Amino acid sequence: MSQSTKSKKFKKSLLNIIVCPKTKEPLIWDQKNKVLISKKGKLAYPIIDGIPILIIEKAKKL
Repeated sequence: MSQSTKSKKFKKSLLNIIVCPKTKEPLIWDQKNKVLISKKGKLAYPIIDGIPILIIEKAKKL
């Protein structure tokens, strides 16, 4: 695995410090779909190049 590939991978340790901006609840990492799920908010936040995009308007409704 090259260094550039490693740097684009989501770091699961971020789940300890980030929350849903809408509900302030913890997020669940959906590795298969590359999104962070807010069960209470019924939103899926995208992860682009390893960076979670925690903008409510960018999230998909579940």
